[in-house]
Amino acid sequence: MLLVRKLLRSRTGLRMQHCLMAEAVNEPVLEFKHGSQEREALQKALQDLKGKTEDIPCVVGGEAVWTKDVRYQVSPFNHSHKVAKYCYADKDLINKAIEAALAVRKEWDLKPIRDRAQIFLKAADILSGPRRAEVLAKTIIGQGKTVIQAEIDAAAELIDFFRFNAKHAVELEQEELISVPSSTNKMVYRGLEGFVAAISPFNFTAIGGNLAGVPALMGNVVLWKPSDSAILSSYVVYKVLLEAGLPPNVIQFVPADGPVFGDTITDSEHLCGINFTGSVPTFKRLWKQVSDNLDHFRTFPRLAGECGGKNFHFVHSSADVSSVVNGTLRSAFEYGGQKCSACSRLYVPDSLWPQIKDKLLEEHKKMKVGNPAEDFGCFLSAVIDAKSFTRIKNWIKSAESSSTLQVLAGGKCDDKVGYFIEPCIIESKDPQDAIMREEIFGPVLTVYVYPEKKYKEVLQLVDTTSPYGLTGAVFAQDREVISEAIRDLRNAAGNFYINDKSTGAVVAQQPFGGARASGTNDKPGGSHYILRWTSPQVIKETHIPLTDWKYPYMH
Repeated sequence: MLLVRKLLRSRTGLRMQHCLMAEAVNEPVLEFKHGSQEREALQKALQDLKGKTEDIPCVVGGEAVWTKDVRYQVSPFNHSHKVAKYCYADKDLINKAIEAALAVRKEWDLKPIRDRAQIFLKAADILSGPRRAEVLAKTIIGQGKTVIQAEIDAAAELIDFFRFNAKHAVELEQEELISVPSSTNKMVYRGLEGFVAAISPFNFTAIGGNLAGVPALMGNVVLWKPSDSAILSSYVVYKVLLEAGLPPNVIQFVPADGPVFGDTITDSEHLCGINFTGSVPTFKRLWKQVSDNLDHFRTFPRLAGECGGKNFHFVHSSADVSSVVNGTLRSAFEYGGQKCSACSRLYVPDSLWPQIKDKLLEEHKKMKVGNPAEDFGCFLSAVIDAKSFTRIKNWIKSAESSSTLQVLAGGKCDDKVGYFIEPCIIESKDPQDAIMREEIFGPVLTVYVYPEKKYKEVLQLVDTTSPYGLTGAVFAQDREVISEAIRDLRNAAGNFYINDKSTGAVVAQQPFGGARASGTNDKPGGSHYILRWTSPQVIKETHIPLTDWKYPYMH
C-alpha cells in the first residue's frame, strides 16, 4: 500500500520521496498561455538573465577549476551578449578528471541501482518544479530556442529521460533468470570498467543530460564535455544532478577543445566508452583513434553515436495536403532546421505540387523570425553561431546561382545583431544535386517534384540519395502505398513516420536514432538503451555438493 499511495500522490503533482518505480508517465508539456504561472515564471527568469554573464568553471574532483584558456558563449540572436564565461580544460586537467572519476568508480558501481535511480528521479522532480524556468530561460538565451522548443527539450524530454531511464534500470534488476532446485542464478548489472566520455551537442539540452546521465545511472563514472554553444544550460543540468545527490566525482564537467579532449581520452588505457552526438567527421575521428589504440585499452570501449541526417518527407498523390504543408513547415523550420531529425528534402508529385506550393508560400509569409526571449510569437530565431551562419548562407548563395535550383521563398541572411537566416524554400530539378544529399543543418528545405506515376522509382531515389538513415516521413492515404513505402524505405530511416512530420520523437513513445551515416542507432528513450552502459555478470550458486567427477554413464 505504501508504494501505491506514494505513486498516486506523486501523480497528483505532490513531490514526495520515490520508492521503486512501478510506472512512469511523460512529463506534460506546458502551454505558457497569457496569465499562466509558467509564463510569468519564465518571463521573470529571462529578465534576470538580461545582460548577465555567468561564470562557469570546469569542475574536476568536486572543485571549480579555471584555466588560462577563457572563452565566452554568446546568444545566437544577440551576439553582443556574452551569456557565459567558461574555460577549456587542457590535457593535464582532463587527465586529472580521469583520475578523480576512477577514484570513486568502484564505490559508485557498488551502490544499488535503486539508490542511483533515486538521484535521477529527484533531479527530474527538481527540473519539473523549482528549476524549470531557469533551465528553459538559459536554453532560450544560450541556444536560441523558442518557448515551445525549449519546453519540449530542456524540460519535458530531459525529465522523461531521467524518469524512464530510472524506471528501466530498476525493472532490469528485477528480471530473474531461471533457477533450478540444485542451483540459483542471477544477473548483476555492473558498470563498465573504466570511464565513459560523454560528448554532447548544442541543439538539445536534454541530450547532454542523457549522454552523461545514463552511463552514470548504470554505475559508470563520466567525463562530460558539453558543447561550447550550450555551456549555460548544461551547467544547470549538472548542478541539478549534484543537488539531487549525485556524488561530485561521478560526473566531471570539462568543457574542452574537441581534438584535445578526443586525443586525451583515447590515450587513456581506462577509456571504456564514448557516448556521442555530433558530426560524422568527429565521430569517425574518435572511432579511428579508438581503433588505433585497441592494444592499449583494458577493455573494448563501447561507442555510441548519433550523427544527424538528411531527412525526407515523401508525398504520395493520395496525401492530405494540409498535413503535408503544416508538418513540413514545422519539421523543416522549427529551431531553424537545427534538429538532427529536421526535414530538408521534400518529394512531391506533380499533381499536388501547385496546391502544396501555394500553401507553403502562403504560410511561409506568416513565419516570424526574431528574439524569442522578448517575443513569444516568434516561430524561429537565429542559427547557433557565426560558423553555421556562414555555411548555410553559402548553400543559399550557391542555390541562387545554380541553373537547376530555384529559390522560391526566403533565404535572406543578416548577422548584424544575431545570426538570422530567413527560412528558405528551394526547388531542385536535379534529385541528385548536393543540396538533396548533404546535411545543411539550417532552415533550408529543398523540394523535388516528380511525375505522379513514377512514385515507385522515387521511393528508390529517396532510399539511395543520401548516406544518412535517421528520420523520414510518408504522407499518403492509400494503405497499399503506405505498405510499399514501409518495405522500400525499411533501411532509410531509424524513425519512420506515417502522415506525421519527421521530428518530435518522445521518450518511451518513439525511441530515437538511425543507422548508416546517422550513427549506431542505440535508441535512447527506449528500455534497452541502458544495456549499452552496463557489463552484466551472471552468478551461479550451487547448493548440492558434487560427490563424483564421473558422469553416470561412465560407471
